[in-house]
Amino acid sequence: MLKICNLSSSYGSIQALKEVSLQVDQGEIITIIGPNGAGKTTLLRTISGLHRASGGNTYLRDRDITHLEPHQIVKAGVTHVLQGRQIFEEMTVLQNLKIGAYHRFPIRNEEIKNDLEEVYSFFPLLLERASQKGGTLSGGEQVMLALGRALMAKPHLLLLDEPSLGLAPKVVDVVFENLQKLHQTGRTIVLVEQNAELAFDLAQRCYLMVLGRIILEGKVQDIKKSDKVIDLYLGNINA
Repeated sequence: MLKICNLSSSYGSIQALKEVSLQVDQGEIITIIGPNGAGKTTLLRTISGLHRASGGNTYLRDRDITHLEPHQIVKAGVTHVLQGRQIFEEMTVLQNLKIGAYHRFPIRNEEIKNDLEEVYSFFPLLLERASQKGGTLSGGEQVMLALGRALMAKPHLLLLDEPSLGLAPKVVDVVFENLQKLHQTGRTIVLVEQNAELAFDLAQRCYLMVLGRIILEGKVQDIKKSDKVIDLYLGNINA
């Protein structure tokens, strides 16, 4: 599904990604963990075209999307749920959801209706709030709206950046239950998550990033036992 080969990216003279390589198979959830400043968010932004790669390549279903514009990458099948949700606060929930399908227009009303019904099946609360302005939703409801809007794009691949950020523990549980439901329908997901335990509960495989590099990868059950991961989350790693 997704293959990244030696991807590099910089902010001026600071190299944020250093020849990162990873692979995501169809229907798989992988998680990328690491300390603040490891390059996790930059990696997602580079995949989705919001930040330019300075080297390497990104392939989606064997198509090189490295140098496409962000809207072209969405059309190719990648949807990025940004850190902080980034919903349109003055627009209604329904309007926010419909915007997720913008690249598919012109589209039949019946198809939009069916897609909305699918989103509401995952997030029933969004149907209750359909006429409410996005900015009046709680943090957890805004995460659901951002996820619902992403689904309206009918993506092959979902990129999720810190969906638990700033949420109360009970709300986090609800959000991650919904992510599990999405996975059960065959969605392919790349999850960046600071809370490693949450990420481990959801994903099948894990990549550990430190200072712009992948330093460890493998199945979650193996990564959890790694001394590097244990040391990192105890603050003892020297990378």
